[in-house]
Amino acid sequence: MTDPAVRPLALTMGDPAGIGGECTLRAWLARRDCYPFVALDDPSHLNDLARRLRLHVPIVPVSDADEAVLVFPNALPIIAMPLANPPRPGEPDAANAKAIVGSITRAVAMALNGQAGAVVTNPINKAALYATGFAYPGHTEFLAALTGVPGQEVMMLASPLLRVVPVTVHVSLRDAIAMLTAEMIAAAARTTHAALRRDFGIPHPRVAIAGLNPHAGEQGALGKEEVTLVAPAIERLRAEGMDVSGPWPPDTMFTRIARTRYDAAICLYHDQALIPLKTLDMDHGVNVTLGLPIIRTSPDHGTAYDIAGQGVADPTSLLAALDLAADLAQRRRFLGSDAPAG
Repeated sequence: MTDPAVRPLALTMGDPAGIGGECTLRAWLARRDCYPFVALDDPSHLNDLARRLRLHVPIVPVSDADEAVLVFPNALPIIAMPLANPPRPGEPDAANAKAIVGSITRAVAMALNGQAGAVVTNPINKAALYATGFAYPGHTEFLAALTGVPGQEVMMLASPLLRVVPVTVHVSLRDAIAMLTAEMIAAAARTTHAALRRDFGIPHPRVAIAGLNPHAGEQGALGKEEVTLVAPAIERLRAEGMDVSGPWPPDTMFTRIARTRYDAAICLYHDQALIPLKTLDMDHGVNVTLGLPIIRTSPDHGTAYDIAGQGVADPTSLLAALDLAADLAQRRRFLGSDAPAG
């Protein structure tokens, strides 16, 4: 097992037709400000990409995490995940789905067995994987299944300016409203509260819960969900000893002053959470999966097929994901898994 003081981050390939490979190369070029990582990717692909983009990134295949730590200062260490076909920028290829999924699976295994400090995932194209039989709505659900905690995963988007957690994620707005329950809201808040304490080092987290309707329903005049769903969840959480506020009017809870009053915002549907985060701090936004036995982060952007292979991809979000993964993993390791959970 790797020295627990230096366990590299396991960085997955993502969709090789997107910008993940270029961001990986550029992240290594910024290595003096970056915690060691090992890429689970195709060495030939990254070599070709570096050559085309004129990026001086020496690439060295390695067999394990210990070797990766030794190699990282002088070359990009790679655990080889061979692709079936050479990628074409902007053109996802179903034949490469096996390597994409294999990269994620291997990274998770490394984190579970202590070889990697955390998993950082480059963006995938879920639709391209669905065509090959991928049975999960996205990365988050797949990671939960791989780590043995299906249904316990919670997605957080975090930046230096805001942390948000959507209760419902990849479903239509109509379905999101129909499926909401007080227990779903409470469960997301509990997982968030535990993560804020254990992984983010906040001893007394303050959690804000958004309303669903305009002006948080105006006491039922503009919608009943705040009365029937949100308020009961808040009462339950307060009875458990948590500092929880709300329901907050969604149109005012993300202002500069309002954000000083909580450590994370629980939002009721996908865009209610992601629009403010991406508007405030798209470049430094990081996707963090809470509720897993491992640390997982990801840049807050997609495959960006429109700019893939052009040499203009910005690695800022990936660097933020690597930095946050390292911080969370080290805090979790030093505090131990028995740190207070809520």
